[in-house]
Amino acid sequence: MEKLNFTTIDEVVYNEQLPNGLNVILISKKTLSKTFGIFTTDFGGADLEFIPYNETEAVQIPSGTAHYLEHKLFDKGDHDVYTEFGKLGSDANAYTNDSETSYYFTTVGNEIENVELLLNFVQDPYLTDDTVNKEKGIISQEYQMYADIPEQRIYLAVQESLFAKHPVRHEVLGTLDSINNMTKEQLLTAYETFYHPTNMTLAVSGNFDTEEMMTAIRSNQELKKFPEIGPFTRVYPNEQKEVHESQQILHMNVSVPKMMIGIKEYVGEIPSKELGMRKLLTNMTLDYFYSRSGTFYQELAESELIDSSFIYTSVIDKTFGFTMIGSNSAHPELLAEQIKKQLKSLSSADLEEQQFERLKKRTIGKTLRRMNSIENNAQGMIWNRNRGLSYFETIPAIQQLTLDDWKTFLFSWIDEERLTVCTIMPE
Repeated sequence: MEKLNFTTIDEVVYNEQLPNGLNVILISKKTLSKTFGIFTTDFGGADLEFIPYNETEAVQIPSGTAHYLEHKLFDKGDHDVYTEFGKLGSDANAYTNDSETSYYFTTVGNEIENVELLLNFVQDPYLTDDTVNKEKGIISQEYQMYADIPEQRIYLAVQESLFAKHPVRHEVLGTLDSINNMTKEQLLTAYETFYHPTNMTLAVSGNFDTEEMMTAIRSNQELKKFPEIGPFTRVYPNEQKEVHESQQILHMNVSVPKMMIGIKEYVGEIPSKELGMRKLLTNMTLDYFYSRSGTFYQELAESELIDSSFIYTSVIDKTFGFTMIGSNSAHPELLAEQIKKQLKSLSSADLEEQQFERLKKRTIGKTLRRMNSIENNAQGMIWNRNRGLSYFETIPAIQQLTLDDWKTFLFSWIDEERLTVCTIMPE
């Protein structure tokens, strides 16, 4: 095992890549009572086309494949994996987003047994025509449920408006057509590439003995056989710089209109260092200008243009980036006008060194609070590793940022052709 000491935050991480390619991250915290384990494949809803190892032709899989697989791996035909975790006294679940699928548990005992169960059920798919077909109705109902939630619908509307071709524009669950036409063969095609140990990471954080845990994981993997596999290539369509649609208006059963502005950050792969810096600066900018303690938020609130639903969020990733800002509003057009005006003013904002240093300290404080969570640490280690970054180097990275870095970012952050406005109006 490789031992990594992060003296800035007094953390020790053990890392090992097993002979089958699986990367293992262990963060032992013996002073805690609980343990969190997460097993992640670098495969999400936006991964719909790839060239398999030793092949030249691209393979396409249906929208929603990653999420469908997440559902099916818990079903073993004669038993349900959730019940097995329950017998060990743990809670288990999973999630799929645009970039990854993760399976996880939380426990206060039986740590090794839980990790072994986590590895075993994910690495042993039970897929038959009958079990795959049985799931179609369940996932279709889930799709319909989310389609009826205004917050979910406007989030997807923004992605559809921002991106013309990149698969991030699609709902992670897929479409009703792709769900109802999903086949066992399509799921196996995705599983055989994206669920190979070389594309997966296991992270365990909490109360356990590092040597005992690592020995158990090695033994578990040595008993399993996986096909030899090399690098495969993900394929994404060429995406335009400007938004697909500058405006989209939907009608739903809502009492108050809901407005969301989307910012198309970038498309195409960017270097790891640039990705890390951009993620930090985007989140710091949003926190500084749009948090509830900021002057702009107060102005919007006093003008009664927003309510407590006001939100800002950003997704910065390997091949795409976008930001959303919005709220319920009785005057959605005026709110959009005010936010766009404020966004465009940032390129010439009068910023001082003292302001930026305060922002850096505030960001470091929030980061340290997040790092008090074993769940955040395990998930953060995986997310950063898959992007060539180091989670526990986040604070030094913040400290190294300069006012010029921030000004340079703000100067090119906003462009009219990369903005969209989506609104949900009452029916």
